[in-house]
Amino acid sequence: MDKNAIKKYAIWARNELIARIAQRALKYGISKDKIVDAYADSINGVLLSTAEKRQRQVLIAQIEAKGFEQVVEEVVYTWFNRFCAIRFMEVNGYLPSGVRILSDEDNNFKPQILAQAINLDIEEVNMERVYELKEANKDEELYRYLLIAQCNALNKILPHMFQKLEDYTELLLPDNLLREGSVIEKLVNEIPQEDFDINKGGQVEIIGWLYQYYNTEPKAETFALLKKNVKITKERIPSATQLFTPDWIVRYMVENSLGRMWVEGHPNDELKANWKYYLEEVKQEADVEAELVKIRNQYAQLDPKDIKVIDPCMGSGHILVYAFEVLMQIYTSFGYTEKEATISILENNLYGLDIDERAFQLAYFAVMMKARQYHKFIFKKEVQCNIHSIVESNGVNVEHLQYFGAQLNELNKNVAITQMQGLLHQMHDAKEYGSLISVDNYDWDLLNEFVDEFEVSNGLNLFNTNGIEETQDKLRELVTVGKVLAQKYEVVVTNPPYMGLSKGSVKLNEYIKVAYKDSKSDLYSVFIEKCLALLIKNGLTAMITMQGWMFQGSYELLRQKLLNYNFINMVHLGARAFEEIAGEVVQTTSFIIRNNLISYKAKFIDVTSYNSQNEKKISFLRKDKLHTVNTSKFKTLPGFNFAYQITENELEAFKHNLEEVLACKTGLICGNNQKYIRCWFEVNVETVQFDCDSLDKTNGKWYPYNHGGNKRRWYGEHNDVVLLANNALQMYSETNAMFRNSDYYFKKGLTWNRVGSGGNFASRIAKNGFVFDDVSPTGFCSDESYFVLLAYLNSRVFNKFLSYFCTKMKVEIGQIKKVPYKKINNDVVIKNYASMNINASQKDWDSFETSWDFKKHPLV
Repeated sequence: MDKNAIKKYAIWARNELIARIAQRALKYGISKDKIVDAYADSINGVLLSTAEKRQRQVLIAQIEAKGFEQVVEEVVYTWFNRFCAIRFMEVNGYLPSGVRILSDEDNNFKPQILAQAINLDIEEVNMERVYELKEANKDEELYRYLLIAQCNALNKILPHMFQKLEDYTELLLPDNLLREGSVIEKLVNEIPQEDFDINKGGQVEIIGWLYQYYNTEPKAETFALLKKNVKITKERIPSATQLFTPDWIVRYMVENSLGRMWVEGHPNDELKANWKYYLEEVKQEADVEAELVKIRNQYAQLDPKDIKVIDPCMGSGHILVYAFEVLMQIYTSFGYTEKEATISILENNLYGLDIDERAFQLAYFAVMMKARQYHKFIFKKEVQCNIHSIVESNGVNVEHLQYFGAQLNELNKNVAITQMQGLLHQMHDAKEYGSLISVDNYDWDLLNEFVDEFEVSNGLNLFNTNGIEETQDKLRELVTVGKVLAQKYEVVVTNPPYMGLSKGSVKLNEYIKVAYKDSKSDLYSVFIEKCLALLIKNGLTAMITMQGWMFQGSYELLRQKLLNYNFINMVHLGARAFEEIAGEVVQTTSFIIRNNLISYKAKFIDVTSYNSQNEKKISFLRKDKLHTVNTSKFKTLPGFNFAYQITENELEAFKHNLEEVLACKTGLICGNNQKYIRCWFEVNVETVQFDCDSLDKTNGKWYPYNHGGNKRRWYGEHNDVVLLANNALQMYSETNAMFRNSDYYFKKGLTWNRVGSGGNFASRIAKNGFVFDDVSPTGFCSDESYFVLLAYLNSRVFNKFLSYFCTKMKVEIGQIKKVPYKKINNDVVIKNYASMNINASQKDWDSFETSWDFKKHPLV
């Protein structure tokens, strides 16, 4: 798959469509800055048709409600989605008409639909209109007409991907689609046809890649806003959090959750042979094995149609598509035909939710294309697909529910009204909270019956919608999505969004603080809790998340909660598991959890040391670094850290830790670094107070400052000074300034860099007379322990222990405190070596002119 071509096209196509659709709007007197009268009969002297006037009025109403740019964006992604979907269908021969819409049979940009216009068998096509345009040689207008008609025809077989194109969506379809360089021409010519063709190695996942790359610029814009401390609105959450999961990780998750549940209850070596990433179970103790037999007996009672699988953050449906594949294997191994299995999978097995309408459309399309692969006539079947966009009840007038349920008796009607009111309350602002909302398990059949029958009362406007049919549709969808949120599942598999609590909207933040107080630091950790809550007893969840929950202090309560479940296995991915993301920022782990607690030995595979997606996959398959651990051991570790690499001897060492001998502190936050921090050679050295022990005993202006720097052991990184004139009165006036642990300023200690110290920790002395800050945390100890502790902090043993508590990105003082420490009685040798290393490091530091103690170059 040519991802560079896909990315280039998707980014370009979005901008091209924005420009072309804005031009189309301008043609009708509508722009970002000005709108001609909504009821005008003509624009710029051109008379509008009745249909155009109606469509234009709806467009203006939408702009007034949402804003010009938001409406244009919605139209852009509507057409982008449809062009990509049509391309996939025509390449694979899935269009019911059998006629290509964007290209010809030789894949030239000569739409076959134009050549076959007079022979088309599409109900929505008015042949009189076709002949009229054909005779007038109006190819552009004819193509536009046929394209819209084909999209409307596809509504009958794929209603959630091809909604009826009317009103402003049709009005804003760009002009000149047949020209060289159009969005359609580049789609045909710049992305290899093979990438769409499932018979030549193509996959439906290309739709997901197009979607992710489409979001490239919106995502960059969102992160730029975050840097300015602008909260993310619900409209921006998808572009900020969508991340296409690598295929091998999807397979690992699905095979070890859905696949595991089936083969543990229905042993089948032939099935497992298909699953490249399936991990066999570790041999367990006899009492644990007895408990596992009970679980397998539960699984053995399952028919394939009984296994409900949900992805509550489905994105463009990558996980659901592979789950479909595994389910197909399960069904056929159990004796179902492919056609029977296809219908049953759609109706009984697969469930998906997302807050993003675009993602929902693509996930629905991807799953239906997978179904078409196995059932040629699936589009002619009336099949219920359980994939949905989250809907919210905002705008529904609950006072008028009394007009529904016309055929129900009084008791059932009152029950239905009460339950519907509860559902509408719980689904309010659901677009803010997505799948995180909790919904009670109502009588869903009663609620559907309640919605189906209504009374018309003197033309009363029952709801704030366009008539009773739209209201019924909205209520039906609320009931449907509510049921999906309320029911329990055998298997939950997802790649949840990653977003810190501070970045979300106020509503979302407040909701999470109350509903998920143990995991509230990030959306991904909140979803760990949610996925477990969606499971039946002994159900399995598979996730890929950021790795921070394994050891960061803010997730201690979550870890404690997770140790009440069985981890089956984990692949610790670390950085660069996603080829689209460079650097160390996104560090992940993927794992399988069962909703049960027995003394289970789990498998952990560590691939963190590899620097590419492919290298990690290969290492996983080789099982280079495989650890077998009973996670109950983590309960004995400080903070319940998931230190799966730890040995029995190392566990013993945790009886004592550094907190007993080293007081670790974070220091000053200036509130304005550019104003208060300088390199020492940028100021008059005579104004620097080098030998101070407190602010109130000197008239100095600048003070030596430990403020990060390079990773260096023993001595050095004395680069900065901080402005604390007049007892720091000016800094005290800064809103964001914090004088944390000021009693420790100017005291001798041991310091390190908070950022970039993980994996190869480096500590050095903090001399008397220095102030320290939050990026140079400092530990304070007795003179007797000073050199020994410095030696320990710079040892391989310390680095090994520290790796159980932190990432390579940064080291928090809470993590340092947890590292075990055993006092050594005869430590004279250690002190001598530490002192020698300090002297050697100081000599090296002072041999350069950047040191304020520089005398001369050593070679002079």
